[in-house]
Amino acid sequence: MCPIYPAARLMSGVLILLACLASPARSLAQTTPPPPPSGPLTLAQCLQYAISNQPLLRQARLDEEAADADIRIARAAWLPQVGLTASVQHYFGLPYTVIPIDGINTPRQVGLRNTSTVGLSGTQVLYNNEVSLASRGARFTRQGAQQNTVGTRIDVVADVSKAFYDILLSERQLQVFQEDIIRLQRNLRDARARYDVGLVDKTDYLQAEISLNNSLAGRKQAQESINAKKAYLRQLMNLPQAQPLALQHDTLRLEQEAVFDTTAALDPANRIEIQQLQTRKALQNLNVDYYRLGFLPSFSAFGNYNSVFQNNSFGELYGQRFPNSYAGLQATLPIFTGFRRTQNLRRARLLNQRLDEDILNTRNQINTEYARALASYKGYYNDYLMGQRNLELSRQVYQVVNLQYREGIKTYLDLLVAQTTLRTSQLNYYSALFQVLASKVDVQRALGALPTEY
Repeated sequence: MCPIYPAARLMSGVLILLACLASPARSLAQTTPPPPPSGPLTLAQCLQYAISNQPLLRQARLDEEAADADIRIARAAWLPQVGLTASVQHYFGLPYTVIPIDGINTPRQVGLRNTSTVGLSGTQVLYNNEVSLASRGARFTRQGAQQNTVGTRIDVVADVSKAFYDILLSERQLQVFQEDIIRLQRNLRDARARYDVGLVDKTDYLQAEISLNNSLAGRKQAQESINAKKAYLRQLMNLPQAQPLALQHDTLRLEQEAVFDTTAALDPANRIEIQQLQTRKALQNLNVDYYRLGFLPSFSAFGNYNSVFQNNSFGELYGQRFPNSYAGLQATLPIFTGFRRTQNLRRARLLNQRLDEDILNTRNQINTEYARALASYKGYYNDYLMGQRNLELSRQVYQVVNLQYREGIKTYLDLLVAQTTLRTSQLNYYSALFQVLASKVDVQRALGALPTEY
C-alpha cells in the first residue's frame, strides 16, 4: 500500500473542495426542464408539468426561500454578537506625557515601543425597536411570500387550462372542416358527373367547388391556429418548442364538467388578492407600532476581554501578558430627532389608510369580475345547450336532404344549405362547449375556488 504524503493529501483536499463548489453551480445552471410524460397529455398532466416547471412558479418558490433567509438574518440580531480583534503596534517615537514636577510641567516619554493587543468582545441585545419589529413581522413576511406563490400558481392553472381548451376547440374545428371537405369532394364529383351527362347545368358543380375551397381555407386556418396555440401552451408549461405536444380528452367528461353551480355565494375573503392586501396591512400596522414606540430606549449588554503585550524588544513582545476585562449595560435614548419620528409615524398611518382603500377597491373589482364571469358563463352555457339541440336537428335535416338529393327530389342548392347548416351547427356547438369550460375557469377564479393541486 502506498503511503499518502502531505502533498498528495493537500491535492486531494483541493480537488474535493473544487468538486463541492462545482456541484451547486451545475445544479443551479440546470434549467432544462425534464421531458413530459410520453403520449398525449390530459389537462391534469399539463397542469402538473406546468406547476413543477413554470419559471414564474420557480421564482416564487425561490422568493419564499429568500424571504425565509431574510427573516433568519433579521432574527440573528437577538443572538449574542461575538468578535475577535488583534493588533500589533510599534512606536518609532514614544508619545510624551506632561508631568508637573515641583510646579514645572515636564514632558516625559512614557510607554514601551512594541504593543500588541488581542481582544474578545461580545454584545447582547436586550431590547431594540428595530429587532423587535423584525421578530414580530417574521410571520407576515413568510406568509406574504407564500401567498405570492399561491397567486402565481392560480395564474398558471387558469392560463394553462384555458390554453388547453383553446387548442381542443381548434382541433375540433379542424375535424369539422375535414368531415365537411369529404362531403363536398363527393358532392363535387357527383355534380360534375351530372353536368357531364347533361342532367344539370354547371352552376351546381361550380357552387360545390366554391364551398370546397372555402372549407379548404378554413381547414388551413385551423391548422395554423393549432400550431400557434400549441406554442403558447408550451410557453406556459416551460416545454421546449421542439417537443411534440399532443392532447387527449374525453368529450363526455368535458360535457359533464361544463355544468357548474351558479348559486355559490361570493366571498371576497377567499381571493388571494384580498389575503395579500390583508398581510400587507398587518405588516403596515407593525410599521405604525415601530414609529409609535420609537421613543423607547434600546438596551444591550456588552463585555470585553483583552490581552495586552508590551515590550521594547519585539522578540520578547509576547513574553508577558497584561490582561484586562470588563462588562456593562448600555442604554440609548433618542431625545430629539428633528421631528423625524413624528413624520414617519404620520406617513405610516397614511399608508395604512391607503391600504384600507386598496382593500375596498379590490373588493369592488372582485364583485365586478365575478358578475362578468358569471354572466359570461351563463350566456355560453345557454349557447351550448342551444348548440347541442341545433346540432342534432341539423344532422337529421342533412340526412333527409341528402337522401332526397340522391333520389332527385331536392336540388343541389338544398343540399348545400343543409351541409352549410350542419357545419355551422358543429362549429357553434364546439365553440360554445369550450367557451363554457374556459368561462367556468374564470368563475372559479373569481370565487377564489379554482383547484390548484395536481
